[in-house]
Amino acid sequence: MTAQDRLTLRNVYLYFVCLITLVVSIFAAVQLVRSAVGLAYPDPGYYGYYGYPAPADENGQQISEEELRRQEEIARDSQRRNEVLGLVGSGTTLLIAGPLYLYHWRRVQAELPTRATPDTPVATAP
Repeated sequence: MTAQDRLTLRNVYLYFVCLITLVVSIFAAVQLVRSAVGLAYPDPGYYGYYGYPAPADENGQQISEEELRRQEEIARDSQRRNEVLGLVGSGTTLLIAGPLYLYHWRRVQAELPTRATPDTPVATAP
């Protein structure tokens, strides 16, 4: 089997699609894991936890504990929503790119010429 048998224009295209879909699948899998970890272990918040002072209102006075809790809850809800959107987006990307990769990879493998093994008898010309 020569290089020209393996590298037809069609096979180069199929290999290229396999490469692109594999890279996309890897990045989607990483983002899927990252979003799952973000949901399981959310950001603790900035005020108090990292030593930042509580925010002030428009008059420069410190806001009440109730208002601070409300803002932290809004921030947690926003983070949770973003993580769920990330999970859905990366899961969808995996569901699309994974089968595309498998389809094209199988096409490449099916179109390769058969390989002669040491056990295979060599056909001789009459």
